[in-house]
Amino acid sequence: MNKVKFNRAYTFILAFLMMPMTLIFSQEKEASPFDFGRMWTFENPPLDWFKEAYDMDVDQAWFDDVRKSSLKFASWCSASFVSPNGLIMTNHHCSRDVAISIQNEGENFDNNGFYATNLNDERRVPELFVEQLIMVADITDLIHSKTKNAENDAMSAEIAAKTLEEVKADYSNRKDWMNLRLETVTFYSGGKYSLYGYKRFNDIRLVLIPENDLGFYGGDPDNFTYPRYNLDFTFWRAYDDNGEPMNTSENYYEFNIDGIQEGTPVFVIGNPGSTERYRTNAQLKYDRDHRFKYLLRWLTNRRNLMLDEYNAKSDDDKNKMEAQELLGTINNLSNSIKAYEGIVGGLHNTSFMNRKKQMEEKIKEVSPGINYWSDLENEYTKLAPHAWAVSHLSPSPLRGSSFVLMHQLAGYKTALESSEASEEDLASSEKALIEMASSLDIEKEKQMLTLLLNEIKTDIYPGDNTLSRLLEGKNINSFVDDLFSKSKILKSSEAAAKCISKKKNITKAKDPLIKASVILANRYNEAAKAFGSSGAKRKALEAKIANQAFNVYGTSLPPDATFTLRISDGVVKKYNYNGTTAPVNTTYFGLYDRHYSNNKTFPWALPEKWANPSLELLKSPLNLVSTNDIIGGNSGSALINAKGEAVGLIFDGNIESLPGNFIFDEEANRSVSVHAGGIHAALKHVYKAKRLIKELLNK
Repeated sequence: MNKVKFNRAYTFILAFLMMPMTLIFSQEKEASPFDFGRMWTFENPPLDWFKEAYDMDVDQAWFDDVRKSSLKFASWCSASFVSPNGLIMTNHHCSRDVAISIQNEGENFDNNGFYATNLNDERRVPELFVEQLIMVADITDLIHSKTKNAENDAMSAEIAAKTLEEVKADYSNRKDWMNLRLETVTFYSGGKYSLYGYKRFNDIRLVLIPENDLGFYGGDPDNFTYPRYNLDFTFWRAYDDNGEPMNTSENYYEFNIDGIQEGTPVFVIGNPGSTERYRTNAQLKYDRDHRFKYLLRWLTNRRNLMLDEYNAKSDDDKNKMEAQELLGTINNLSNSIKAYEGIVGGLHNTSFMNRKKQMEEKIKEVSPGINYWSDLENEYTKLAPHAWAVSHLSPSPLRGSSFVLMHQLAGYKTALESSEASEEDLASSEKALIEMASSLDIEKEKQMLTLLLNEIKTDIYPGDNTLSRLLEGKNINSFVDDLFSKSKILKSSEAAAKCISKKKNITKAKDPLIKASVILANRYNEAAKAFGSSGAKRKALEAKIANQAFNVYGTSLPPDATFTLRISDGVVKKYNYNGTTAPVNTTYFGLYDRHYSNNKTFPWALPEKWANPSLELLKSPLNLVSTNDIIGGNSGSALINAKGEAVGLIFDGNIESLPGNFIFDEEANRSVSVHAGGIHAALKHVYKAKRLIKELLNK
């Protein structure tokens, strides 16, 4: 990386200083602009805050350098250049699925990892790419000049969309922007607009990936926790069009294995996926009482059902492969469950909700006569009775194939009653219905439908008679038994064909499955229509509210995450948890303690090559925590110090960080990284990756 002299080039007056000092610095955790986070754009970095908090005078050259040293890893993660020869660092969990696609016969990267001993051994993954943000332009004034005279919100949105496309076409012909992938980005719901130009690298080759037991160490039980012992890293390399390692000597993070200690200012340069920190108090209450509440129950119930199925199959050699596929889905669901549990917990946190309300009131105080907040609240009041239906009645395979069949039957009935459907389309639908009905696992479907109906019973809006109309006085178990025993469609392929082919059986809903499908599908369609018809108005109000926050505080409030490049500041800092204190970093001693304390069982088992560690390895740092603001999408981001050196690799947040979807709380929110010293120790003592060590340390 270029060495940059830290000269103060700009003065940035933070707009949040307009607020009473008690709101900013109160020990009672009053509302603060930092509740909106610290995911700063490179167009508007908080220079004054960096000076105040970290005594850093950084110029534009510093920001340009750290920006160009960072990368998007495909379309799902972040990464960075860490050598002058195109070496790329990202996470194991960002890389694993694409890396195993290039295994040769007899190889197993999950069990043994992979290391290219020589440059020629590095393996390309077809279609894998990374992108480097080369050019940035603020196009706000241009867009606003086009939309300022629009007659209404819909026209303004239409003009803005058209103008953004025109801007892309214009810039694509400009010298510095040619051959870049252009992307327009909207911030603050239209308060700011930017144009980004990315250079794409299409020849990406695998250099080293650890075994899955190390890259996923601790598995789901340790996910979103700290102290942590996870070696979640992978190295790749970018090659040029001539098949030579890319020359990245202008922009890369030098690798410093001992560049931080407690209190060190650190920065995450990466691409956070999405946040919802501008949602209003009314929206957050809806999320708490309906949206995430229903989703969390739904995910948990299906994970538990799959666990039962996995346990039944895992000991059967004939079903080993199917069991492993189930385990992958279970792990993904478990990850989502923990994430949503954290969000729901945050929504029930009185302090968090009070802070959101206080900030909302502060913006309202300087927005006299504006009713956007109450108008939006009214929309959600009208939608609340439909929330359970739009959440529970959509046709997802995870609600059972028989439920998907019900939706298809309801659609077929509607098509039969319409004069617009062609005979060819009807015949095609009929055939698909018969095939679907004939392939159901009846016992499994009974279990899935029973589960769904119990969820509906728990969450149905008071006074809604959908379930009582469906059950007709029966309990859920009796209803499900009767439905599957009496429906001719579910008897056999011949019975299904005979029933479905007689159009009057469908239109008159004689079969109990058809009758049930009409009730449930119609209620879902009613709910979906309510949300759909309200969508444009809600979106317009959300935009106006976000714009109003922008009008009050400007760019001193960072915009919501958009999977575009941000810089997040923080410090290496311990925190209190579970009655004790989490240290700023863990060591390999802890890794081996987890291994032996859990009887060498998955997900704490270590491969044979990790046996008999040296004292030097055991004493080496492994993971670390800092106060940086991250979210999904930041995985693979480099953690750098003020010199622009890579001192860690972001891979997770702690449990306390999960409310970060809607509020940032620095007190216990921590980002979790693999320590650069921990990566070096693994390369040196276990993987014997001398070539890679020399490159990282510029030796």
